[in-house]
Amino acid sequence: MNLYLLAAAAGEAAPENKFGFVEAMREGGPVAWTILAVMVIMSVGSFYIMFTKLFEQNKVMNQYKNVQTAFWRAGSLREGATKLDKDSAWRQLADDAVKAQDEHGKMTDSLESHDYMHGSLQRSEDSINAVLAGGLPFLATVGATAPFVGLLGTVIGIYRALINIGIAGNASIDKVAGPVGEALIMTAIGLLVAVPAVFAFNWLQSRNRRIAAMLSTFTTDLLAYMNSNGAVKPTVTAAAPAAKPAAKPAAPAPKA
Repeated sequence: MNLYLLAAAAGEAAPENKFGFVEAMREGGPVAWTILAVMVIMSVGSFYIMFTKLFEQNKVMNQYKNVQTAFWRAGSLREGATKLDKDSAWRQLADDAVKAQDEHGKMTDSLESHDYMHGSLQRSEDSINAVLAGGLPFLATVGATAPFVGLLGTVIGIYRALINIGIAGNASIDKVAGPVGEALIMTAIGLLVAVPAVFAFNWLQSRNRRIAAMLSTFTTDLLAYMNSNGAVKPTVTAAAPAAKPAAKPAAPAPKA
């Protein structure tokens, strides 16, 4: 019986925690909630762009394997273009190469013809790189500004703490814990939003550079193929021949 009474007394004597996350945000008022909402939007947008761009890059890289095999085995550019996936970056370059090849005969100067084909493929390559780079400026902006947005909440929290000290006339912990807690929370949230955005931006940028190198190589090969009338093209590794079925054992000779 005494144990139950002691436990009940301890439960009643335990102080209520008034310095949690929600309490700190309430202390900050509408300004704190607005800053938190802005950083949540930044974080959600950053992760959305990161995953969509990662999926887009993986798709382009996987389709390049088909370029190295099926495309260059075709007898012509037009036939090779049909072997590539529709609405893909590589199909776009191949279609633009076919179009440039069809129209280069209208040029009266061979130099103009080469420049026209090169310019057509370069414009196509630039448009693909622009699509792949879409959304990355948002990641860079979040990574650069999120710490300062959190710092704004920190400054406001410290300002509120100083006001409470001035009103109370003393620096007791119960007067400054709420605003200071809000300030520290805002700083931490700003860093948590900025660090993944900076990491994703640098990582996706490095993958985009790798894809740009692939596009440049493919464009150079297309130009060489068109200018040589198909005589110059990348070496394609021959597919491994299918294994022949095992020979059946010879039938036994008939007995005399």
